Amino acid sequence: MSPRTGLAALLPLLVLVAAGCGDGSSRQEGPDPAPDPGATVAALDCAEPPAPPAEVAAFGQDDLPDPWSGADQVDATIRTTCGDVVVELAAAQAPQTVASFTFLAEQGWWEDSPCHRLTTSGIFVLQCGDPTGTGRGNPGYGYGIENAPADGTYPAGTLAMARTQDPQSNGGQFFVVWEDSQLPTQGGGYSIFGRVTEGLDVVRAIAAQGVQGGAADGAPAQPVSILEVEVEVDEGR
Repeated sequence: MSPRTGLAALLPLLVLVAAGCGDGSSRQEGPDPAPDPGATVAALDCAEPPAPPAEVAAFGQDDLPDPWSGADQVDATIRTTCGDVVVELAAAQAPQTVASFTFLAEQGWWEDSPCHRLTTSGIFVLQCGDPTGTGRGNPGYGYGIENAPADGTYPAGTLAMARTQDPQSNGGQFFVVWEDSQLPTQGGGYSIFGRVTEGLDVVRAIAAQGVQGGAADGAPAQPVSILEVEVEVDEGR
C-alpha cells in the first residue's frame, strides 16, 4: 500500500479487496472535517459486535453470477450492530455489481463481518464487506467497473464498490459515502451501485466517533459489524 501523503495518495483506501494487497504502511493523520450543519447524526445505540466468522466461504470465478436482468431497482437492508442501513440498488446502471451483491447476501457472506475502515479527512467513507476484518478479504472472484462517475464526484449516501488497482478486482468490499467526497478517477474510478435511503444518520454517527487512535484513516473508534444483508426485489418496478 502506498503511503498516503495527499488526496491522490488516498486511492489505497478503496483498493483493499484483493488478498495480499498492502504492506502495512502507516496511515495518514489529519484533522476531522468540519461538521455539516445540514447533516443528521443519530444517537448511537450499538450492540457488542460478534467475533468475525472463523471460516469464510470461498468461491471461484465460475461462481460469479450473470449480470442482473430482473427489476431495475432492488432494495437491501444492511443490518449492523449500530442499526439498519437501507439502500436502493441501481440494477440498471450496475447489473453485474447488483447481481454479485445479491448473490453474496443470499449466501450470508457478510454475516458477522466488521466494517474495518473509516476515513474522516479528505474523503469520507465507511468501508465494509470483508468477513476477515483485515481489509484484504475477497469472495474469490472479481469483475469490472460499472457506473463510475467521470468527474469523481460521490455524493453523501452513495454506495460503491472498493477494489484494488486492478479494474477487474471488484468483489465483496463496498463503502458508504457519509459526506460528499471527490475520489480519484485514475484507473476508472469506483462502481456506484446504489444509494442510502434510510440510515445514513447511523453511518454519520459512527463517523462522528472518529478513528481508533485519533487518526483520519483506520478502524472506526466505534466498532460496527454487519449482522446480515437482506435483499428485496420489487418486480413491479
